[in-house]
Amino acid sequence: MASVARVLFDNGPHKVLCFDQLVTGDGVQSNQFLIIDHDEHALLDPGGDLTYMPLSLALSRYIPLQKLTYVFASHQDPDIIASLDKWFLHTDCKVVCSKLWARFLPHLSAGFLSRGQGMATTERMIAVPDKGMDIPLGKCTLKILPAHFLHSVGNLHFYDPVSGILFSGDMGASMLDDAEPVGNFSEHLPSMEGFHRRYMAGNKACRLWANMIRTLKPAMMVPQHGRPFVGPDMINAFLDWISQLECGMDLLDQTHYRIP
Repeated sequence: MASVARVLFDNGPHKVLCFDQLVTGDGVQSNQFLIIDHDEHALLDPGGDLTYMPLSLALSRYIPLQKLTYVFASHQDPDIIASLDKWFLHTDCKVVCSKLWARFLPHLSAGFLSRGQGMATTERMIAVPDKGMDIPLGKCTLKILPAHFLHSVGNLHFYDPVSGILFSGDMGASMLDDAEPVGNFSEHLPSMEGFHRRYMAGNKACRLWANMIRTLKPAMMVPQHGRPFVGPDMINAFLDWISQLECGMDLLDQTHYRIP
């Protein structure tokens, strides 16, 4: 089990680290990300009990863990934020999540208070409106982007303008056991096509999201599972594909709603 991070970006005061080998066995492979800017830090989609212990040990090699500034949650699934209670208990972080889930996530951490701060769970949450928002981190500003229905009704993606990295959650996810960059899009497609057809709500949401990302022009797109897309050729190949994909509600007919 690797605890050394994969460095995605490092210009000195600003770093982006990826931990991609912390889940083994029954859990699906997942990537956890840490953004460091000067003396502040944001941890993205930290996962649940499978990842908490190895991830917290790995993070402590790079930052003072108790001083963690933020935990970002793209949505509410167990592999995203089920370890919320432990991050609240052992760090001073605030959790950034969709306003749709801000009232539900306390079910994962009810009764836990901040380390010596005396704040309730809800006071440590930053509820993001549907349109998204900017979040200051150190001397930079991160962008919280709307990604609703991809696949959660209150889904969020995160963009770091310093590194040019888009953290795309389940968009672009592939069912592979490593996070090496995609080298051939056509060969990579079978590892993600079935997932996207089932987990994304419909083509309209995919197409509108892709239009937004084209204006962003990220240098890298890193999903929560599997391999990242690096450079405009690979990113545009994904955006072209997902814009045309029939998925979710597009595929439904009466045969999917029958009494068993």
